[in-house]
Amino acid sequence: MKKNILIGIVVIAFVAITLATDFTTGADGAIQFGWFSLVPPVVSILLAFITKNVLISLFLGIFAGAFVLHSVDGSIFSAIVQSFLSIVEYSLTSLADRYNAGIILQVLVIGGLIALMTKMGGTKAVANALANKAKGPISAQVISWILGLLLFFDDYANALIVGPVMRPVTDEKKISREKLAFVVDATAAPVAGIALISTWVGYEVGLIQDGYEAIGQNVNAYSIFLETIPYRFYNILMLLFVVCTALFLREFGPMLKAERRARKYDATNEEEIDPHAMSSELDEMKPAKGVKLSIWNAIVPVGTLIVTSLIGFYFNGYNTIMSGEDAALIADMQNSPFSFTGIQEAFGASDASVVLFQAALFASIVAMVMGVHQKAFTWGEAVDTWIGGMKSLVVTGAILLMAWSLSASITDLGTAQFLVSSLSDTMPAFLLPSVIFILGSVISFATGTSYGTMGILMPLAIPLAAGLSGDPQFIVLSAGAVLTGAIFGDHCSPISDTTILSSMGASVNHIDHVQTQTPYALTVGTISVLFGFLPAGLGMPIWIILPISILVTIGVIYFIGKPIEEPVTQK
Repeated sequence: MKKNILIGIVVIAFVAITLATDFTTGADGAIQFGWFSLVPPVVSILLAFITKNVLISLFLGIFAGAFVLHSVDGSIFSAIVQSFLSIVEYSLTSLADRYNAGIILQVLVIGGLIALMTKMGGTKAVANALANKAKGPISAQVISWILGLLLFFDDYANALIVGPVMRPVTDEKKISREKLAFVVDATAAPVAGIALISTWVGYEVGLIQDGYEAIGQNVNAYSIFLETIPYRFYNILMLLFVVCTALFLREFGPMLKAERRARKYDATNEEEIDPHAMSSELDEMKPAKGVKLSIWNAIVPVGTLIVTSLIGFYFNGYNTIMSGEDAALIADMQNSPFSFTGIQEAFGASDASVVLFQAALFASIVAMVMGVHQKAFTWGEAVDTWIGGMKSLVVTGAILLMAWSLSASITDLGTAQFLVSSLSDTMPAFLLPSVIFILGSVISFATGTSYGTMGILMPLAIPLAAGLSGDPQFIVLSAGAVLTGAIFGDHCSPISDTTILSSMGASVNHIDHVQTQTPYALTVGTISVLFGFLPAGLGMPIWIILPISILVTIGVIYFIGKPIEEPVTQK
């Protein structure tokens, strides 16, 4: 009762203060909402931790943001009505976006593909095979980590495949779902962000190109991208952090509690492992009776998905380039279409969401043909199984839709611009990379999007770095700080799409995943600043910085982390 009264008082105070505030107007005629622009992400994040219901939290965050936006009229009734209508409009606009629609379709179809592989016994066969290789918790986690590295080409595909495939194995070895979700999340964006060819590269290279053009320099943007990789401290150290926690079997913070709980209870009993574990229709689907378990029933569909995706990335990007207006790029593609540069350019120009949807659909058809041929199911049962698998990820699609709508609300309020203008004051040059990294993480955490954060900060970071220092390597360092800071904040944010997909893939409560992962992300982020960006900003060579930061990361895990197995106390 007291809690409800307190919430009511807070809501009434928020409404009253919002309606009473006289917002200023900028030079461009746009309304400046100031600190009120932080309302949507703050409300969503706080409610997510309090209610442990992400969907409701996102909805109320969007509503609160829309209320601020429409409060300028001064009418509470009008603001409430317009806020509700804005949620509908945001949702429709987000769903109408071709890229967003492709992601939702991709998520649903991959869910259907996993269900087909499960029904054919493919996932169980893979789990059995990997379980034989995974002799214990160490090897099970390392195998999950390696699978994450192998799916380097896209973070969404990584999150949706590694979790469901490895979940039976990690359950068998009594590894917590929270730890599996962390391994999946920590080998998704960090790998895709620094992979030489991935769905991220084109976007990152394009931002770098625009940034250098803003300072009047004509550079090979892909070469600059390659130069930023050693300075992507968070990506590199996070990948190291994951495998070291597995090898040492040491954890700290909430993850230690989760791992000790998983070791204590029977890993097949989800209620004991995680009382808040989400139900999943995929878990309920058992292999059809009489089906001979074969790892090929998983390898072929997943292999089809990967190969078709890679081929699709190339041809989709190739067609996009050839229909564009860049004559020099078109000529290069005609002269050497299958060169490394040509492949990289094609991948960068591809529409990843559409290609992955197409690849997942084709892989699903291949899985259906295999299952019918093996008499695992009829065509009608195959379609029913496929649809059943998609149903298990409908909630994921709804959460993604709300997250995109929240991002639209944040854009309308100018949240990111307010953060940039508030935090980017004059500073010593050596501090700029660290400040950019921290600013990127704050914006990414608040908005839940690493892509959007990169797009906001890169046009600011490169000119600012060029103005404070004439050293070309300093500009590269600052660009790397943007790209990796966005991923750091995205990892900590409960409204991030990759965070959501990782928790869904591991079938663990979303907030539990965030609560156990955030201390690890903050640890690696702190090391990245203190032993990475600060010394790099002071001019220390990267060949000295990287080994030191790597040793510090290993030392933190070994000396701060505690063994999973609790020591026996002598009485």
